[in-house]
Amino acid sequence: MKNESGASLPVWVENITLPSTQRLDKNLTCDVCIVGGGIAGITTAYLLQKEGKRVIVLEARSIAGGETSRTTAHLSNALDDRFTNLIKYFGKDGARLACQSHARAIEMIEKIAKEENIDCDFQKVNGYLFANNREQEEELMRELEAVQQIGWYDVVMRKACPVDTLTALPCLQFPDQAHFHVMKYMAGLSKVFMDNGGQIFTDTKVTGFKSGPVITVTAEDGHAVSANHLVVATNSPVNDLVTIHTKQAPYRTYALGLAVPKDAVPDALFWDLDDPYHYVRLLKADARGAAKDLLIVGGADHKTGQESTPANHFYELERWARLKFPMVEELEYHWSGQVQEPVDGLAYIGRNPGDTDNVYIATGDSGHGITHGTIAGMLNTDLIMGRDNEWAKLYDPARINFKSAGSFLKDNLNVAAQYKDYVTPGEVDDEMQVMPGSGRVMRDGTDKIAVYCDNDGIRHKCSAVCTHLGCVVSWNNVEKSWDCPCHGSRFDPFGRVITGPATKDLQKPKL
Repeated sequence: MKNESGASLPVWVENITLPSTQRLDKNLTCDVCIVGGGIAGITTAYLLQKEGKRVIVLEARSIAGGETSRTTAHLSNALDDRFTNLIKYFGKDGARLACQSHARAIEMIEKIAKEENIDCDFQKVNGYLFANNREQEEELMRELEAVQQIGWYDVVMRKACPVDTLTALPCLQFPDQAHFHVMKYMAGLSKVFMDNGGQIFTDTKVTGFKSGPVITVTAEDGHAVSANHLVVATNSPVNDLVTIHTKQAPYRTYALGLAVPKDAVPDALFWDLDDPYHYVRLLKADARGAAKDLLIVGGADHKTGQESTPANHFYELERWARLKFPMVEELEYHWSGQVQEPVDGLAYIGRNPGDTDNVYIATGDSGHGITHGTIAGMLNTDLIMGRDNEWAKLYDPARINFKSAGSFLKDNLNVAAQYKDYVTPGEVDDEMQVMPGSGRVMRDGTDKIAVYCDNDGIRHKCSAVCTHLGCVVSWNNVEKSWDCPCHGSRFDPFGRVITGPATKDLQKPKL
């Protein structure tokens, strides 16, 4: 399966039948309205339904049609931001809670799959963090000391990596990690929710929010849902204009699916310490109905909208994969996704800052979208039900972590620097310089115009100014999209919103 850029769609979306849904076509009321049909939204809906709540889910695309389908489906509590950093930001107790919450998320996915009889290829495996040089070997030792400080004594240092071509240096072995087929899980979980009376409306883009004792969520065509509680579980919160977006940064991330002979690579998770780092898992031949296993390799991240040649990241990832795994054969899949990196490494889950107490968000996946999304389901359910949750303070969206002030300042200075594009020349002087299948930004007097030339040579123009906070978008030649370099909003070639925080399409240029 191909998208319009020619890149593969993720392996997860092949041969998956999702429950039948429809667009919101009338005004409705419920106990809880959830905006976002990914892992966080559907998990929250399922858990609240178990508590007896009437829940409606609104999704702009299809079930799991956003970043959930683009995950590499690692399930890990060996967190990417490293426990050395988490102890610095949150102390030993906070880092311990972070570790435990992700472990609980893995257990919750396994529990739901078993109880609801969802065949999603869930498998517990070991995870290995490996060093590529002596400096990284010292970093491994510090990480081992950090996990011992929080009481995770099952993590051990191994003298040799299970894949000897990865490294000749030691690695850390993390037990009780896991992987699964995310779309089989999402299809099954959504069906259970709907079979028990839950409602999911797809192709329903939300454009308006009215907070208060009763919340009103309005869709693009004017139909609305009124609810006692609202959970916004989109990749980036579309109901928040500024606050959360100053505390996290959007990154594009890349993934490959490469065929390898059956059983040539041990079934485990692997991560390195490079920056940007690489991560690896296996999709077994039997699970995908093929003769060969599929090695799924991810990484090569960069800030959204701040890379002129994103396709090069696929080449770099494949080069790395073939160097580290000489048994790799043909490339079968390649796709990209978007992650939100919070300044202190943990997601923002809970009541939305500056809003009424009945509005909740889930964002800041930090590369652990599946476990963070499951944590969001558990935590926001407890908050809505009025129960105490020991994770609430740790993930509080209103938290201010002064120890991460350096990252906060760096990210926001980076955003501020993007506004210089208002005064720079265009990439082309004339729309006829834009080649078929591509897009370029052109200056027209004081305006910046996004010009897309389709494969028939017809040129389509819209304002290049993002409708969120006014940054100038850039062309992504991998996904055929206009990407905002400030807060990660994305628009299709014709200016229609793909990904928030923007909720409005790019404007038509002035005549």
